[in-house]
Amino acid sequence: MDVIEVIRAKRDGGELTPEQIDWVIGAYTRGEIAEEQMAALAMAIFLKGMKRGEVSRWTEAMLASGERLDFSDLARPTTDKHSTGGVGDKITLPLTPTVAACGAAVPQLSGRGLGHTGGTLDKLESVPGWRASLSTQEMRRVLVDTGGVICAAGSGLAPADRKLYALRDVTGTVESIPLIAASIMSKKLAEGTGSLVLDVKVGSGAFMKDVASARELARTMVDIGNDHGVRTVALLTDMEAPLGRQVGNALEVAEAVEVLSGGGPVDVVELTVALARQMLTAAGLVPGEDGVKDPAEALRDGSALESWKNLIRAQGGDPNAPLPEAAERRVVLAPASGVVTRLDAYQVGLAAWRLGAGRARKEDAVSFGAGVTLHAKPGEKVTAGEPLFTLHADEAERFDRAVQALEGAFDIGDKEGWKARPLVIDRVS
Repeated sequence: MDVIEVIRAKRDGGELTPEQIDWVIGAYTRGEIAEEQMAALAMAIFLKGMKRGEVSRWTEAMLASGERLDFSDLARPTTDKHSTGGVGDKITLPLTPTVAACGAAVPQLSGRGLGHTGGTLDKLESVPGWRASLSTQEMRRVLVDTGGVICAAGSGLAPADRKLYALRDVTGTVESIPLIAASIMSKKLAEGTGSLVLDVKVGSGAFMKDVASARELARTMVDIGNDHGVRTVALLTDMEAPLGRQVGNALEVAEAVEVLSGGGPVDVVELTVALARQMLTAAGLVPGEDGVKDPAEALRDGSALESWKNLIRAQGGDPNAPLPEAAERRVVLAPASGVVTRLDAYQVGLAAWRLGAGRARKEDAVSFGAGVTLHAKPGEKVTAGEPLFTLHADEAERFDRAVQALEGAFDIGDKEGWKARPLVIDRVS
């Protein structure tokens, strides 16, 4: 094989053969293809795209670059969820124990936040004692004992993706839908789940800003999953405004516990239940039939909360310990009375990042207590001079830049100027 021929083939709009794809991914992983050559190929893919067969084979090749977990011998059917990322998106926290309480096993490999989107592992690490790094044997034990596990992916899973993602990040090719889909799905297929539900976010706080591109990404990933024998469905969900009322690591954990206790914000509850029902159905467990508990009931009767406590304890955490709090607070007051007609998720996420809740580089530390509390969401009334946001930070000098991020992040007007947006926009299967 000649890498330059492969680059030229895609540059000219050709379809790569399975043999070319297998060789490129293998050779790049082994260090036999130069970074600048892989960068050229990534750009060619970005500009010319890939057909379904190419994307499926590219995913398979990245999957084959490392190990693949297998939980097919478990007594429970396995199912998982992946979100494309958003602001205030703490859904994995209540979702995993809820689905486990309803009879499925959830092997959830999660990541850390970067930029304005939060990471599940950062949130959970705000729970005293909880640990993200588990061996495969430990992961299996927690999954058997509790029905759910949330942990970091081991270095042996899809190493080709880890290397290629770092390259895409510095070459302007992150936005390629075929490469996004293959990246996500190679990791999810490697974790060995039997079924998968994708939460593809749409809006200002999401990677995909419009419904058409989100639907294209969802369709591509669903096709990859089904091509590899994993029953896969996707929900397109709104991320124009943040989910819930808390944005930040420990703040979001506290809100997730509210949901698991039968309360919490309406949108977080709605999306948790919607995704849980999809996950159970994909795993062959129909809520309300054959003794399968409905997720909404699991939230009401305390079984989801008990499942959460078991999951946290199994990974060394104390579910009853106080969560970290930021040392400093500042309240931002509403400048006018009326109804919140717009709340920009990206700008709220940027404010939380500037307060210390996120990181600019993977090696940066996060402040567990930092973040933003939202006192009003779109469609709700506010009064001039009353709290609109509460900012949390460990250093007071962070507040000014966070306030700057929130300038222009919201509109306050008449009720007629606001139109409710559906949380679940579409389903792709």
